[in-house]
Amino acid sequence: MRMTRAGVFFSTVLAAVLPLTAAAESSVQTGTATASPGASGHVDFSVIVPKVLYLRVGSGSSYSTGTLSSVATIDLIQFAPPPASLGNGTAVAGTGGDLAGGVETAAILSNSGNVTLNATSSGALANGAGNAIAFTEIRTTAATLTSATALPAPVLVNGTSTNVVLTAPASKLISQDAKWTYSYANTATPPAGTYGGANVNNGRVVYTATMP
Repeated sequence: MRMTRAGVFFSTVLAAVLPLTAAAESSVQTGTATASPGASGHVDFSVIVPKVLYLRVGSGSSYSTGTLSSVATIDLIQFAPPPASLGNGTAVAGTGGDLAGGVETAAILSNSGNVTLNATSSGALANGAGNAIAFTEIRTTAATLTSATALPAPVLVNGTSTNVVLTAPASKLISQDAKWTYSYANTATPPAGTYGGANVNNGRVVYTATMP
């Protein structure tokens, strides 16, 4: 009798510590000729939605179709002020950009509340010979693309820009894009040379988006 009890006790402890992954709910009811039985079963469901933050400036994946992916292409925007109008304050349009003419696609999609956006440069555009052009000479104008409101662009400076804050609605979802047109203000006459470039001479600006 002691062994039987010991065996029953061991089985009870084992059932308590084993994972219940193989168990399924069942219900058995009985009835009579005049009372029909009823049985019920239950299933619990859970959907785990990850936080998603998508930022595109220039070339990148399609976002209007819901296909979000990382693209490593970095666009180069160039300006070439005409010699006769150097420093006269007449803005100069750029070349390059995924939309051409110095125009870039900019977009943010997120699902977890407000988004903060800024832009950081390593300093003024340099020419490798000790001369520089301040990033404040490069202006960004935002225009609507597909969203009702254009995604605002940070104002470029030598260093980190002031934050642009996108306030999420009650749904916590943000979907906003724009065409960002870059121009060269041309308010000064710097010495001859090529200032900035493809990740040289402080030519790169890093846009950063963050959310809670």
